[in-house]
Amino acid sequence: QVQLVESGGGLVQTGGSLRLSCAASGSISSINAMGWYRQAPGKARELVAVMFSGGSTKYADSVKGRFTISRDNAKNTVYLQMNSVNDEDTGVYYCILKWVRDSWGQGTQVTVSS
Repeated sequence: QVQLVESGGGLVQTGGSLRLSCAASGSISSINAMGWYRQAPGKARELVAVMFSGGSTKYADSVKGRFTISRDNAKNTVYLQMNSVNDEDTGVYYCILKWVRDSWGQGTQVTVSS
């Protein structure tokens, strides 16, 4: 059984910063990628950032230059550093682990206030 535990969400002011963490545990083999999706109210879930096993990354255009994804392989933990946040960053952020299948975290709420 794989478990993903997210932390770091909360309320942040426009222009502020927040750091999300996601720790994976369980019998995990051959991780292909870890990353983050988000879902804003009334919208579909969308990719925010992902880091592949080789270290390459992919970001949504809306977060490029503001968000940085990183990973601690020894801890099976992925981080999302969010800087210069704005209203459009509000939503539930979900961690994803891509291995033999996709495993999702329970989500952590990020609310940006002006």
